[in-house]
Amino acid sequence: MLLKVFTDKKSLGSAAAEQAANAIRRAIKEKGEARVTAASQFEFLNALTTAPNIDWRLVELFHLDEYIGLPLTHPGSFRKMLMEQLVQKTGVERYHLLDGDAPDHSAVAREASKQLASAPIDIAFLGIGENGHLAFNDPPADFTVEDPYIIVNLDEACRQQQVGEAWFSDISQVPKQAISMSVRQILKAKEILAVVPDQRKAEAIKACFEGKISPMAPASILRRHPNATVYLDNNSASLLSGELQSRLAMDSQAAVGE
Repeated sequence: MLLKVFTDKKSLGSAAAEQAANAIRRAIKEKGEARVTAASQFEFLNALTTAPNIDWRLVELFHLDEYIGLPLTHPGSFRKMLMEQLVQKTGVERYHLLDGDAPDHSAVAREASKQLASAPIDIAFLGIGENGHLAFNDPPADFTVEDPYIIVNLDEACRQQQVGEAWFSDISQVPKQAISMSVRQILKAKEILAVVPDQRKAEAIKACFEGKISPMAPASILRRHPNATVYLDNNSASLLSGELQSRLAMDSQAAVGE
């Protein structure tokens, strides 16, 4: 696993988008298509959607997670964000978004799992939560379940983060469950790219990348992936040890992990 640190969100997003665009182009060149999973990362997606020489008709998009019971029209809907930030901007024709307000969310998870498991994912675009979650796999995350998509309960820290980001007026408005890509499914991607700016993520970054690999720090499992890159800014990296920060300053591709 690689950690890379940038001065601000914009430079972080641009650098991550360049790596992502190269991975998409490479997959299309090698096998005629690219299968990707995406999260809502504004600066990153803005840079990626303007990258040149990507035939988005050859890209198949999968959704990481969605709240259960939240309509597409709600500002906090991840379907809504991906439609506006990625699908509509690029013209992606093959996309699989999770219908969180469908009557049978278990059926949604089963159908999405069938589509996702039909072929390998080339690159997964992720974020990391304030509690260290990957997708909506809150601590203690299940590192063993094999199902591609699962129904999860959201912990208070995760739900409070959504209030802090102003998607909901108070925690009582935040759904308590979600459909999420499982940790094992995320790790099956050939390449993983995590975009993690902001001071509010600093404690999670320290726990996940300087502590033990543990379900209590879900993103720590990225240290076991052979081709994962985590993009940080100075704020999200601010609580890393002085020794590690020095290494990262000297070598933007310093490897960290076990």
